[in-house]
Amino acid sequence: MTHAMLKGANIPLDATAVRAVLRWSPGQDVPPVDASALLLGQNGRVRSDDDFVFYNQPRHPSGKVWRLGQKRVPDGMTDTIQADLAGIPPEISRVLLTASPDDGVSFDQVPGLRMSVYDAAAGEGAEPLAYFDIKPETGAETALICAELYRRDGGWRLRAVGEGYSSGLVGLATDFGILVDEAAGPEPEPEPAPQAPPASATPVTAPVAPPAPVSSESVTTAQVSHQPPPSPAFPVPPQHSPGYGYPPAPATQPAPPSQPAYGYPQPVAAAAGAADPAFRMPPQGPQFIGR
Repeated sequence: MTHAMLKGANIPLDATAVRAVLRWSPGQDVPPVDASALLLGQNGRVRSDDDFVFYNQPRHPSGKVWRLGQKRVPDGMTDTIQADLAGIPPEISRVLLTASPDDGVSFDQVPGLRMSVYDAAAGEGAEPLAYFDIKPETGAETALICAELYRRDGGWRLRAVGEGYSSGLVGLATDFGILVDEAAGPEPEPEPAPQAPPASATPVTAPVAPPAPVSSESVTTAQVSHQPPPSPAFPVPPQHSPGYGYPPAPATQPAPPSQPAYGYPQPVAAAAGAADPAFRMPPQGPQFIGR
């Protein structure tokens, strides 16, 4: 008999091993959904990260809980967790059956979500022991606890849970004691150590220190206004006006002798302080005789 379970309902399990099949309806914008399992102790937490069965760790070290992986079936897509209830270590009291869409997509984009639990000893085509149609409360959930297997009175029971997390599978796993390193990734390659330059290499000169700042008292107006300072004054050579249109004679040439008066040659001057006794006045022409 198959049990159609509602949220919060629970039933006993007579099977010693079960398959929990998560199914959803595929579509153009529907992401794949991953099934996973958390094995919890009496304190409600995992003993170590090994108690987390998911796509990167598909098998528990005990070999009693494992993930079968995604599969296409006639009525949709599935992902499956199988558990050997009889062989699960006694310190494990609960097994959470969870789901999370790829790339952090919320469950409002995943239609037809259902979890069906089968007796693992039954063949293909057998009816499930129970199923639970999962309807997220807000649609913004990015991870869900679909159902749980738990010990009671020496046996195992199945409970329909349907609780969601908006923090994805990382938030859900962390809530139960898994240490998730979100920043984990490929380790960066170490930078090569600097090598000393060869002996023949040209030494690098030390950088020249910048000039000392100029004191505000010595800053000129030209520096502040960014105007070039005035050109320094320089002496202008004296200009000589030419006499009557002729250029002045070079200073190195001797001055020309005095021109003779009235066309006569100028007598040679005697030595300073001595008169020439042979000096005679020239005769005057008739043009100088008075009439």
